[in-house]
Parts: sequence; C-alpha cells; structure tokens
Amino acid sequence: MQLARLPERLIRRVLPRSFQGRSLLIVLMPLLITQIVALQLFYGNYLSVVSRRLADSVVADLALIRDSVEHQPAAKDWLINQARWRMQLNITFHPGRKFTPRDASFVLGPMDEDLTSAVRRVFDAPCHIDWNATRQSVRLEIPFGDGVLDVIVPRKRLDVGPIWLFVAWEVGSAILLFIVAGLFVGRQVRAVRRLAKAAENFGLGRDDGPIQPQGALEIRKAALAFNRMQARVNRFVTQRTAVLAGVSHDLRTPLTRLRLTLAMMPVEGAVEAQELRPDIDDMVADIAEMERLIGSYLSFARGEGEEEPVPTDLLSMLHDVAAATTRAGGEVLAIHAEQSLVAPVRPDAMRRVLINLAENARRHGGRMTFSLRQTGRMIEITIDDDGPGIAQSRRKDVFRAFSSTSGPEGGSGLGLTIARDIMAAHGGSVMLRNSPLGGLRVMLKLPR
Repeated sequence: MQLARLPERLIRRVLPRSFQGRSLLIVLMPLLITQIVALQLFYGNYLSVVSRRLADSVVADLALIRDSVEHQPAAKDWLINQARWRMQLNITFHPGRKFTPRDASFVLGPMDEDLTSAVRRVFDAPCHIDWNATRQSVRLEIPFGDGVLDVIVPRKRLDVGPIWLFVAWEVGSAILLFIVAGLFVGRQVRAVRRLAKAAENFGLGRDDGPIQPQGALEIRKAALAFNRMQARVNRFVTQRTAVLAGVSHDLRTPLTRLRLTLAMMPVEGAVEAQELRPDIDDMVADIAEMERLIGSYLSFARGEGEEEPVPTDLLSMLHDVAAATTRAGGEVLAIHAEQSLVAPVRPDAMRRVLINLAENARRHGGRMTFSLRQTGRMIEITIDDDGPGIAQSRRKDVFRAFSSTSGPEGGSGLGLTIARDIMAAHGGSVMLRNSPLGGLRVMLKLPR
C-alpha cells in the first residue's frame, strides 16, 4: 500500500503548493507539450524531408553534368559553363589531385547526413563537405576519375533557412503567452487572497467591513456569500447582546428589590432577630451569587461584544491587572517581560481575560507571577500561581461552562470558558500547564 502511494507522494513534493503556482503549471504544461510536438514535427518530419530533397536535387544535377561530359567530352567546357549559369554550380576538375578522406564534421545535422548519403548513393564514393567555404556557398569535394571534382554550391540550394529563427519564435511565443497567463492568473489569485485575508481577519474579530467582489464569477459569488455571512453574524451578535443586556437588567431589578426588602425587614424581639438573622444573611448571599452568575453569563454571551481591535501595550495592561489584583488581596510576586509588546487586541475583552485568570489565582492560591514574551510570530502571556492546581485528567473539563474547578473553595462559573472564547476570537489559544510555583500555569497565545 505504501509503495503504491509512493508516486503520489513524489508528485506532491514536486508540485507547487500555492494556487497561483498550480494554475500557472496547468497553463505551462500544455504549452510546453505543444511546443515540443511542434519542434519534433518540424525537425523530425518537415526538415528531414526538405533537406533530403535539396541534397538529392544538387547531387542529381552533378550526376547529370558527369554523364553529359562522359558522353560528349568535346563539349566539356560548354557543359560546365551551362551548369554555372543554369544550375548555379561552380564546377572545377583537378586532374591528378589525390582525394584525402577527412572526418566528417556534421554542422547542420540532417543536412550533412543527407548530402553525404546522396553522394555515396549516386557517385559511389566518399566526399568532403566544407560548410564554411564562404558565407553564401558550400564547397563539395568528390573523387572523380584520376582527380578530384571541386564543386561550389550556393548555400540556399542546401540550407532550408535559419533554424534558430523558428526556435526563437517558438520559445518567444511560449514565454509571451506564459507571461500573459501569469498576469491573468495573478489577478484571480489576488482576489482569492483578499477573500482569505478578510475571512482570517473576521475570524480574529477584526471586522474590516464588506469586501469588494473582484475576479472571476465564482470568486465574486464567494465574496458576496462571505459579505452576507459576515452581515448575518454581526447582526446575530448585536441582537444577542441587546437581548441579554435587557434580560440582565430585568433580572437584576427584582433581585435588587429582594435585597432591599431583606435589609428593611422588621424583626421584633431579640429572640426572633437571633433566629432570623442567619436565614436573612443566607438569602442575601444567594442573591449576591445570583447577581454574579447573571453577570458572568452576560459576559460569556456577549463575548468581545462590539469592541474593535486596537494596538495595545500588553505590558502596561499586565501592570494594571497586577495593581487591581493587589488591591483585591492577591500578591503579585513579579512581572517578567524582556520588552514591551504591542498587539491588535480588544482592550476590554483582553483585560477581562487577565482579570478572570488573576482572580482565579488569587482565590485558589494567593501568590502569582506574570510573564510576557514573543516566540516567533506569537505572543505568550503566562500566569503562574501557587494554588493546588488542576489534575491533568481534568484540564479539558474546566473549559466547559459552569464546570467545577479544583481548590479548597471549589466554585463554578464561566471564567475559563470566557477566556478561551475571547482568545479564540483573537486567533489565539489558552493552555494549562504545571506551574513552577507549585500550582497552575495558564498560558495565553496571541498572534502578533
């Protein structure tokens, strides 16, 4: 099974990963195949046939002059002049010269081979071809009788033309078409990248508004669908926040009346007051707990709300949260930061996350440390406490809404759930680890 998938893996490694690269490859491969087929047809068929016919024509003319001279020796000079005038062949016979065979230097490929083969077939003798005799002619030496036949042939009778011109036209047209295809594909890819960037920003809570549909019809439809989805999500969040704000107000009003009624309730007699006071205090505590739960649920449902991300100094925010935690009774041992880091976040939402985590550390431990650092393209914010911590098997469960947390005070609520949702809205994450202080380490990761 693995051997069968080996070619597929090799192809995946070779193929480009980007949409633009693969689109250009789809255009380039048929273009190259077409050019290769055209070159093969030209060199393998047309050029070979034309070269063979030209060589046969020149050798046939030479054979005709040879046969005519053998039958009419007295008309030798007249026949040679006629060949020079009519056939453009400058023929000179060198009697007594010895033909010295030399290694053939095939300069023009099939033309050399076709001319040599034609001479051997007609004259039954070797020959020597000098393609560099002059710029406009080719010298051909053939053993004839007791001497050597020296023939100057015009190059145009043997050469089909500048081959490089055809090759340059093929390569130039391929490059031009590839550049034009690259420009068109680049426009389509830019539209896809804009859509991907808008979707990523919207997922990070950075609402840049509707995007302008551009590119091909399918990409425009995708952009319009994204704009409609974005509008529906924003409308849903706004309506949910407004409804929950109204519910919170409606619930807090009767709770406030109950708290006021309990505070003003007349108690007659010392014995009755002694007996009712614990019940009244319990009811007041229950009302306070209900108000806290309503506030937590409203914060959870509202999430980041309509707040827009802005560049925020995270180190300054950590100092503010540490000061608030100290005023609430916690002890911040240190704030570790190599430098001040700025990131686009929703300040109120991020401050809510840090305050919730610091409050958990204060309630379950009391002492804590903050740290801030940058790792690659991410920013890490770490909160360590000296509390009892959370068991490894329960760390996933504590992110569920109203899940009980460990510690002597126990408790239930939405603190970690709110932190996880707000961090996810920023494109980040929340992780729980063991703290060097002996308690729990909460690690927040944000994109820079």
